[in-house]
Amino acid sequence: MKKLKPEQVLKRVEKAESRKEEWRSIFEDCYKYALPQRNLYGQYEGGGHGRSKMDDVFDSTAINSTQRFANRLQSALFPPYRNWCTLKAGDQIPPEQRDGVARALDIYNERMFSVIRQTNFDLAMSEFLLDLAVGTAIMLIQPGDEITPVRFEAVPQFLVSLEEGPYGKIDNVYRRLRLKGEAIKQQWTDAKFPPALKDKIKADPMEDIDLIEATIYLPEDDYWCYHLLWKKEEIVYRELKTSPWIVARYIKAAGEIYGRGPLLNALPDIKTINHTKKMLLQNASIAISGMYTAADDGVLNPSTIRIQPGAIIPVARNGGPQGASLAPLPRSGDFNLAQIVIQDLSMGIKKIMLDDTMPPDSMSARSATEVNMRMQELASNMGAAFGRLITEAMIPIVSRILFVMDQQNLIDMPLRVDGQEVKVVPVSPLAKAQATEELTAVLQFTQMAGSLGPSGILSINQEEMIAFVADRLGVPQKVLNTPAQKAEQMLLAQQQMETMAQQAPTEAAPEPPAA
Repeated sequence: MKKLKPEQVLKRVEKAESRKEEWRSIFEDCYKYALPQRNLYGQYEGGGHGRSKMDDVFDSTAINSTQRFANRLQSALFPPYRNWCTLKAGDQIPPEQRDGVARALDIYNERMFSVIRQTNFDLAMSEFLLDLAVGTAIMLIQPGDEITPVRFEAVPQFLVSLEEGPYGKIDNVYRRLRLKGEAIKQQWTDAKFPPALKDKIKADPMEDIDLIEATIYLPEDDYWCYHLLWKKEEIVYRELKTSPWIVARYIKAAGEIYGRGPLLNALPDIKTINHTKKMLLQNASIAISGMYTAADDGVLNPSTIRIQPGAIIPVARNGGPQGASLAPLPRSGDFNLAQIVIQDLSMGIKKIMLDDTMPPDSMSARSATEVNMRMQELASNMGAAFGRLITEAMIPIVSRILFVMDQQNLIDMPLRVDGQEVKVVPVSPLAKAQATEELTAVLQFTQMAGSLGPSGILSINQEEMIAFVADRLGVPQKVLNTPAQKAEQMLLAQQQMETMAQQAPTEAAPEPPAA
């Protein structure tokens, strides 16, 4: 396939954005009520930096539950400053080579996480998972410098439009961005400015420039084309071996490009509780300050009345056959019923956002068994979303990080993370909770076999069982002995036993009695 012209790229961008516009009302409501501080709808177009985004929000249940949803997912899948995955030998590696390959991959794994700890990965992942609560999360992974080898950027989905390829995979990503003119050359050192853009930047280097990024996959050539456009002019063009974009969907309906997160399920309750809180506050305001009726008797002027402490309001009468000139209006509404409705809605929102299993802060410390059971409950509640996060987020992130590390000569050789040569195995708390059932079954069988006597014990291959348990628990390969080391230790133990057997008769022989 030949290189696309700027006009063709812009046509693709417009078509992708028109498809995304169909989701605008849903996404706008989700960000308005649950992620107001990350909401760009209606403000980015007008350049509304610093505007208040909480004017229409009267209840914080959705905001708090969304934040906890992202925090729980990060702690369960990508815990900060911990190794949340490990690299394992793929199925194509011969069995006799797997121990050596596993030890080499452990070194690569430690090196990868040491690089991750030097970056802003944990901060970007927190924002990434906030967007995932809406349905679609997007992250940009690019090479950095010596201090920060890899740069992570969680891009709000408002700025990005997507195109799917075969099998429901995201191939093409388009982004609108706004930068100062003087920053363009700093970020893209290979940028070639047309004369009109040069004059514009020279006249005002601080003026914002609207650009379009397009990353398009060419299946015939098996690489990605990267275009940076200003209006209809192309200022940067690159050919990439891997896509820098990571796009994850929580769940996805057939035929749809964008994902649907738990916030979409909770949106009716969120809007209802927000409106109920608004009416409750209005009712409370009326209960505090009151509402009044004024008689049009030519004496009382309603426009000059001020209801405040110590105020004197001139009236024609305070009673009598014609009634008072100014009288309070009876208040309607039931505060108790509103509180019951709000409590039910709040519990429903928390349950949808997986926020119903968190223990209260006043409770005592939780045991390891209870924490493990809670992780299993979280895994069962997430369902298919867990597998999609591994496939669309964890594995592509690891693959892209290793590719960037290879580009910067931080590893000795490139690794192909395809499941055949190298595969990514999650070892996060949630993944360990998933493996607990398998471990429990093996340990129960071992106990039952031990109770059956020698025949039951001999039926268990202890070396394979130890390897299985270590693999499910994510134990590093360097902790385990190689077959050669096992044979050497067994030989040494045998020699020590023979030496002790030879010395035992000499030490145990009694001295002859004295004459």
